[in-house]
Amino acid sequence: MPKILIIDDERGIRSTLKEILEYENYTVDQAEDGEKGLEALSKNKYDVVLCDIKMPKIDGMEVLEKSREISPDVPFIMISAHGTIDTAVEATKKGAYDFLVKPPDLNRLLVTVRNALDKANLVTETKKLRKKISKNFEMVGTSEALEKVRRAIDKVAPTDARVLITGPNGAGKEMVARQLHEKSNRASGPMVEVNCAAIPSELIESELFGHEKGSFTSAVKQRIGKFEQANGGTLFLDEIGDMSLSAQAKVLRALQENKITRVGGEKEIPVDVRVVAATNKDLLKEIEARNFREDLYHRLGVILIHVPPLNDRREDIPALVQKFLEDIARDQGVKTKTISPAALTYLQNLDWRGNIRELRNVVERLVIMSDAEISEEDARLYAGKASV
Repeated sequence: MPKILIIDDERGIRSTLKEILEYENYTVDQAEDGEKGLEALSKNKYDVVLCDIKMPKIDGMEVLEKSREISPDVPFIMISAHGTIDTAVEATKKGAYDFLVKPPDLNRLLVTVRNALDKANLVTETKKLRKKISKNFEMVGTSEALEKVRRAIDKVAPTDARVLITGPNGAGKEMVARQLHEKSNRASGPMVEVNCAAIPSELIESELFGHEKGSFTSAVKQRIGKFEQANGGTLFLDEIGDMSLSAQAKVLRALQENKITRVGGEKEIPVDVRVVAATNKDLLKEIEARNFREDLYHRLGVILIHVPPLNDRREDIPALVQKFLEDIARDQGVKTKTISPAALTYLQNLDWRGNIRELRNVVERLVIMSDAEISEEDARLYAGKASV
């Protein structure tokens, strides 16, 4: 049941609001001034706060400001008998969800409270989803090779510097990109991914920059490209080494000017995007072979982060296996299986050419084919590999 706090120095107003809200099955607490209101906020969790503006000791605006330190996500609905547009604007600027004039209209009050609750629920769900996504892209392990990557991420993430991530397929380049975004000042903005290898060369420009209606045969309506979608956030260009030279030239221009032009359009559109790129290719060799632009390489590679193959961080395999066992059990709704030390040792000694992606597939196979504990015999039988 949603819990609401009413902060108002007028007992009659508090009683009336309390009666109305309790009739709607809300739990209601009261505070007779700003000090007691802040004290209640520090001791209890509320879903919505109704707060008067003109109060002795601490006025409502100050309560609103100080509440951001205590409960930053709780929606505040400010109420006042002396409502003006300027007051409403000031309250909104300070973080209020809405502003009501005393005595508040009953229907308007209830609709505003319901909308504020919906917003609070949305904020909570968004945080849970972000936490879940962050956990899915968690970098697991304590090897020195991985710690080196972590240190680089921590230094680079808060900046807007472009990053080029290198490493073999399945090593975790996308996880590095995710961490760079989550730890950046753009974390509240979107992270948009483009797999340059999966998009035909004739469509990559439309994918990145969008197109105008009628710009080519199948362009039946306007399309917003990935650069625009990522505005205010991060654009992750995966497998950048597979991008066509024509698209490379346009990406270079976008990075130089922070502007893009849709295919078939003439208008220049400003974009505020941090670009993180990744590749499993040796781009210096691709430059020599004239498959990749050297000027684009230098634009993208302000910071270089190399993700080591799993064979170079075998000490992380036990932790990775445990995470995969837990993830797979959660996804399948079953109890997490255990694995014997001998089976772990066997897995550590295998040649992991497919890196972390291959290890997860093997663990999933072991979970399906083995009993409650995965034995060394199971590992030998179902890993389907030869040890090095």
